[in-house]
Amino acid sequence: MANKISGIDGRPVQVGSTAPTSRVRDAASEGKKADTTGSVSNIDVSDTARTLAALESHIGTLPVVNESRVDAVRRAMDEGRYHIDPQRVADKMMRFEVDLLATIPAHK
Repeated sequence: MANKISGIDGRPVQVGSTAPTSRVRDAASEGKKADTTGSVSNIDVSDTARTLAALESHIGTLPVVNESRVDAVRRAMDEGRYHIDPQRVADKMMRFEVDLLATIPAHK
C-alpha cells in the first residue's frame, strides 16, 4: 500500500491512517532539539519531495488524452490516409515485451 505524502505547504500531514503530524524544522538550524518523545511522529518534507509533489500536481492538471492528436488520426482514417504497418506494430510489441521482461530481476 502506498501512502501519499502531502502537506508541502506547511499544513499537518497524515502518517498512517490516524496519526496527524506537524512539520518540523531542522533542529540544528533553529538552535534547539526537536521533540521526538511524543506519541506522534514528525516528518520533515525535503525539497525534492516538495518538487515531486509540485510536479505531480501539475501533471494532474494535464489532459489524459491529447484530443488534437486523436482528431488528427480520426480525420486521417476518415480520409483513408491512415495506414497501419502490421510488421511495425508487431516489432514494437515484441520490443516492448523484451524491455518489460528486462525490468524483472529474475529475467536479467
